[in-house]
Amino acid sequence: MSHKAGFVSIIGKPNVGKSTLMNALVGEKLSIITPKAQTTRHRILGIVNEESYQIVFSDTPGIIKPLYGLQDSMMNSVKGALTDADLILFVTDINEQHDENDVLEKITNTEIPLVVLLNKIDNATQEQVDEKVAYWQEKLNPKHIFAISALHQYNLEGIMSMVLDYLPEHAPFYDKEDLTDRSQRFFVSEIIREKIFFNYKKEIPYSTEVIVTAFKEEQSKSGPMVRITAEIVVERDSQKNILIGTGGAMLKKVGMESRKDIEKFLDQKVFLETFVKVIPDWRSKKNYLKSFGYD
Repeated sequence: MSHKAGFVSIIGKPNVGKSTLMNALVGEKLSIITPKAQTTRHRILGIVNEESYQIVFSDTPGIIKPLYGLQDSMMNSVKGALTDADLILFVTDINEQHDENDVLEKITNTEIPLVVLLNKIDNATQEQVDEKVAYWQEKLNPKHIFAISALHQYNLEGIMSMVLDYLPEHAPFYDKEDLTDRSQRFFVSEIIREKIFFNYKKEIPYSTEVIVTAFKEEQSKSGPMVRITAEIVVERDSQKNILIGTGGAMLKKVGMESRKDIEKFLDQKVFLETFVKVIPDWRSKKNYLKSFGYD
């Protein structure tokens, strides 16, 4: 029996629904989702396995003009996703303004097949959808344009069927049991970072990195559990004070919300300790970016 396998990169500007789309296509929550832009910082793989095929989806950071080292690294991961893809899914929001030059310059010179996904059409009129379809057809001349709602999983079956048409015949790139290339530690840190995005405003989420410093499975009186220690890194003492909150209330809230979701993710009891550490200007220092897993 022949077998198909390939890489499908999901790209677009911040907040257009790329992470929601990949989670829906894979059937698992792998990428964190918040209302704030630039939530995704890493390229995250989501792997769909069936007997006759393996699709390796890549969720990527939203395309922006980088202003500091961390954003440079984020855009490098987008570049990598464009280089090794068999198919590019360009996600755009029905409400997005036509100012996508920073995106277009990355995808107009590629020979990789390109498909436009017009997302968030739930509240759009047919006239709005038709206008956007015509715009993107003229602008990019893609292989296909799909009007979708990633949140409500509208038209996703059509996308999956189309993706399979573009996959080459190839042996699986990953074990058929794999769902992603990332470790449990990575997803624990992402869950904590998601709670920070939901609980704090302004610059706090963007100045924060979460590092899991200890992850130990052990036996407690009530059964197996995982003991986790995480450092929340910020750039200034004032940010540390805001993160901790009066009497430690805010940090405790983030810890409780994180622990609940980590227990669901790991499917076992978790003991979570969080600490806040100040590393001035870490987002612009290559040595720290590299140690935190950024290229």
